[in-house]
Amino acid sequence: MINPYMEEAIQEAWKAFEKGEVPVGAVIARGGTILSRAHNLRETNQLATAHAELLAIQEACLRLGSWRLDDCELYVTLEPCPMCAGAIINARLKAVYFGAYDPKGGACGSVVDLFKKNGFNHTPILYAGIMEDSCQKPLTDFFKKLR
Repeated sequence: MINPYMEEAIQEAWKAFEKGEVPVGAVIARGGTILSRAHNLRETNQLATAHAELLAIQEACLRLGSWRLDDCELYVTLEPCPMCAGAIINARLKAVYFGAYDPKGGACGSVVDLFKKNGFNHTPILYAGIMEDSCQKPLTDFFKKLR
């Protein structure tokens, strides 16, 4: 099933690909409106924290004038890492939709699940494997190109 927000996140991933970044894209939406979109910029900005999710969260917070994103949903092409999962919890995002699983670094079930076994004050609703093949394609192409 095609999800229009995930399609937007995939477009962001391809932008990262063109920049030589690991191709991950993210979109934050609320009430049918996209609030922010971002892609990885770690190499470009030389910042370990310049993950697509964190950049999208930052933009959405600035746009709304609040660090609380409790009515918002995150669409991201790759399963969030522990750092991004922590930011998702702290921002109180309502739901997270991710496409491709990350068996080496995923914190939403692949390596650990910070949303299920956390005891934190907030737990987002999680939807995994959304448009998985389309989300995996830029990653597969990117890593083939590196080899």
